[in-house]
Amino acid sequence: MANFAKPSVPRFSVDVYQNEYLPEGGREVNAIVTVTATGGGTLGGGLSPAASDGRPSAAVAIMVDCSGSMDYPPTKMRNARDATAAAVDTLRDGTHFAVIAGTHVATEVYPGDGGLAVASPTTRHRAKQALRRLASGGGTAIGTWLRLADRLLSSADVALRHGILLTDGRNEHESPEDLRAALDACAGRFTCDARGVGTDWEVKEVTGIASALLGTADIVADPAGLAADFTRMMETAMGKEVADVALRVWTPVGTTLRYVKQVAPAVEDLTARRTEAGPRAGDYPTGSWGDESRDYHLCVEVPPAGLGREMLAARVSLVVPQPDGSAQNLGAQGLVRAVWTDDMTASTAISPQVAHYTGQAELAQVIKQGLDLRKVGDFDRATAKLGRAVQLASASGNADTAKLLSKVVDVVDAATGTVRLKTRVAQADEMTLETRSTKTVRVKK
Repeated sequence: MANFAKPSVPRFSVDVYQNEYLPEGGREVNAIVTVTATGGGTLGGGLSPAASDGRPSAAVAIMVDCSGSMDYPPTKMRNARDATAAAVDTLRDGTHFAVIAGTHVATEVYPGDGGLAVASPTTRHRAKQALRRLASGGGTAIGTWLRLADRLLSSADVALRHGILLTDGRNEHESPEDLRAALDACAGRFTCDARGVGTDWEVKEVTGIASALLGTADIVADPAGLAADFTRMMETAMGKEVADVALRVWTPVGTTLRYVKQVAPAVEDLTARRTEAGPRAGDYPTGSWGDESRDYHLCVEVPPAGLGREMLAARVSLVVPQPDGSAQNLGAQGLVRAVWTDDMTASTAISPQVAHYTGQAELAQVIKQGLDLRKVGDFDRATAKLGRAVQLASASGNADTAKLLSKVVDVVDAATGTVRLKTRVAQADEMTLETRSTKTVRVKK
């Protein structure tokens, strides 16, 4: 039977950054909402089972690609086994876990009884022994891996459910519709980090999995780096404190919420993921939280009003939806305002936070557009898009993205975005830029 921690509410805070002033007739209100979590243990009151150390209980499924391509080169499969062993070693005692071998079917490697093991020195040792049975052969049908992970994870009464997925190839043994159906079925049931190893996998597939399941995506071009990456992923998963947090946005009658986007640490459009939460309110899923801070961009269209008028354009709070349709409020709130003025200086000023993240969202977009144009041979338009990306990365201080761009283009003048496409680009460099294109930097204080 699960133990329960003492009632303890995580410490969340909400800060709103905006220019609330609009000119006469102005309708568009933009705001950056910064949400910060500083731990606080588990959700108490019997809502979330906790481990014996008082931390929230968790279940993790590790999905390892074992298709035939994992044998080329032979070191790739060995690196995958070593990485999975490193992840197993990082599991804290009491965590429920399983290891899945993924080919054109999904096979539970450990514990192998249709359920989950509970991490301890004994089960970690047994799991690592079982990893010796991982061998390559067969095709790739990632949807089947995800569905098995969902079945196993849902068998445990835990607060947090998480997946780690590794693939080295394209999802060739099921249709895109099958994978999408699996993602739709798993969304909201567990989060999942996805990694592509080598350079023979499809970026949009891996990033799409992570996006749908509110996890991270990345490339591990050299299989030798898998163990370190898996360890970091598992450490992050073990640091999560609260699951299924939603951003609840209420807007008054007459307003339209045009979009809600996460803009840091990565760009993720949440607009289409809204679930209704009562009159004029909607919930936007954000996944699991540890000690961290994230930024969101809200754009609200308000009815025009006369000079001197002001209104509440939106109210933002944080909740954890419950199975019975209720929600636990996490006690943090932010207000987005609109004030109409004839002060031209006030109404034309752009919030530094809004300007910064608008640029970061454009940066992610033009990188993807530029790379797509380059792939189809439209080099002039690709150069223009990637030049704009260099300009945006330079202006915002996004040094990591600027460095990745420099491996695809020769930078003549970063400030003006003047670049030349490189004639030869390593596939790993192009895939790394595409995979990490949505990663952002925080606004300069």
